[in-house]
Amino acid sequence: MSIPNTMRIGPFTASVLAKKSYLILYFLLIWASIIPLLLELWVYWQLLPIDPRPVHFYTYLPLLAILMYVTIVFAAIFFTKILLMIINAIYKPREGVFLRVKADRDYRYWSLRNTIKKWPVWLAHRFPFPGILDNICFKAFGVKTKISNSLFEGWVDTEMIEFGKDVVVGQGAIVQSSCIIGNLLIMRKTTIEDGVRIGSHSIVMPGTHIGHNCILAANSVTTVGQVLEKEWIYVGIPAKKFKKNYFFEDGLEDKLGQVEDIEALRERYEEIYVKRYDELTYKERKELKKEKKEEEKERFELEESDDFDDGFNI
Repeated sequence: MSIPNTMRIGPFTASVLAKKSYLILYFLLIWASIIPLLLELWVYWQLLPIDPRPVHFYTYLPLLAILMYVTIVFAAIFFTKILLMIINAIYKPREGVFLRVKADRDYRYWSLRNTIKKWPVWLAHRFPFPGILDNICFKAFGVKTKISNSLFEGWVDTEMIEFGKDVVVGQGAIVQSSCIIGNLLIMRKTTIEDGVRIGSHSIVMPGTHIGHNCILAANSVTTVGQVLEKEWIYVGIPAKKFKKNYFFEDGLEDKLGQVEDIEALRERYEEIYVKRYDELTYKERKELKKEKKEEEKERFELEESDDFDDGFNI
């Protein structure tokens, strides 16, 4: 049974291949990272007492298995980092919009980078203690992040992304610095500042800049290159301002004031923090309705005029 894409959380790399020959490097990385594993197993066997060797072997094997897993992850990261340094020395990644064709160098090298990063990223994310090795992968591959961030419940791209402190990415959310739309590859640096909360199943498109203490609500989508102002809550597709984010402000107790009971506290909270700022007054709604009617009328007249011209030409 296949796993839904929304449940395949953690750092991710694109599976698009410009050339199938890139898979050779992928298999070479697997082979190279297994060699230290076998060497470690051989040293462990040699250090065991001769009698009774099988008893000691199976007694300490679970501890060795954890150590061996960490070894293969670090080996994979090490060899991948060397390859990335060589590839980036030949052709550095850059921002822009590129054609998704083999002749385009940016598309080819983007595909190559993702191919060789796939193995260590996959290994790191399946470690029993989530987040530890993922963070090392992020830093090794050029993502700027902090230990205080919780990025591992969503899909996070592995290059050209800069995170501030105390960032939380929700379940199944996608944070991208590159994407393919039609026959185009878009690559832009994505910046997420301190205290940002990205809701579950939301999508941050390449080039998005999310300001300090901003919230992107669940199931919302930003546009390419969109700037989200600090201390605001954004909702919708595309994401639009919903209301100010007061949850990180200092002096909340003073704003709520003295209340008699829990009901009074709830009412006060709803008055300050749940009030919508995108609600229109009666006069504004009336003017908006009038504008829509005028637009519909102009469009109807234009369509009638086009039909008349078509009939005349016939």
